[in-house]
Amino acid sequence: MIARPIRTGTSFGLFALLIFIALTSLVWLPYDPMAVDLNDMLSPPSWSHWFGTDEFGRDVAARAMLGARISVFLAAQTVFVAISIGTMLGVLAGFIGGWTERLIMMVGDAVLAFPAMLLALGLVAVLGGSEHAIVIALAIAYLPATVRIVRSKVLSVRAAEFVEASLAVGDGPIYTMYRHVLPNALPPIIVLATSLFGWVILYESALSFLGVGVPPPTPSWGNMLAAARPYIDNAMWLSIIPGLCIVAALFGVNLAGDALRDHLDPRQSG
Repeated sequence: MIARPIRTGTSFGLFALLIFIALTSLVWLPYDPMAVDLNDMLSPPSWSHWFGTDEFGRDVAARAMLGARISVFLAAQTVFVAISIGTMLGVLAGFIGGWTERLIMMVGDAVLAFPAMLLALGLVAVLGGSEHAIVIALAIAYLPATVRIVRSKVLSVRAAEFVEASLAVGDGPIYTMYRHVLPNALPPIIVLATSLFGWVILYESALSFLGVGVPPPTPSWGNMLAAARPYIDNAMWLSIIPGLCIVAALFGVNLAGDALRDHLDPRQSG
């Protein structure tokens, strides 16, 4: 088992590196990731092209950096939408109860009946292959799980004495929910957001690999992997680089989620 300080440092180091690369790609890239150079196709890694070039002579390092930006931004948007709406619905379901809770949970159970990947595939196919469609599809796919986790935490907080005291002194339900209940439900929500960030990166890559995600020639780690399949024998770097990017990103995000869980709820550590 990895020691906690080492695990925490590694996780947040990888996560910070991912964010740094994504932000750096906004202002600097070693080459134009869309520039085609037919005289330099399938060149191996070198000083001029750190990770080599692809079948059109495009720099793989520049495309991987741009892919990091796309993955991070799509994951951030998806997590924001899923957590925002899911928290609101989960708090309402757990605190109000009654027909409100039954309606919210019934719709959530209907969505959960579909595997998240198949649901995302279907929604992207209907909405069209674009970045906005990916955000909407993945947010809908992960919304029911978010609602369930928030609702379960709210149900335990709602029974606390300070919540009953707030209602007893005349505070309205809305004030009590967002002044007393929501702050005490934040730790699992923060950990959930971290986990969703990693899952969205993986699912976005899967959708792009299957050809329904980020449309080429815009690079994403998933469509870079898909394009590298015919060249796996004579240009392995085309598949190794995006594959390592996905693995490192998920490893860092998942370890960061574990570290946050241990910090916010020490009873769950170990």
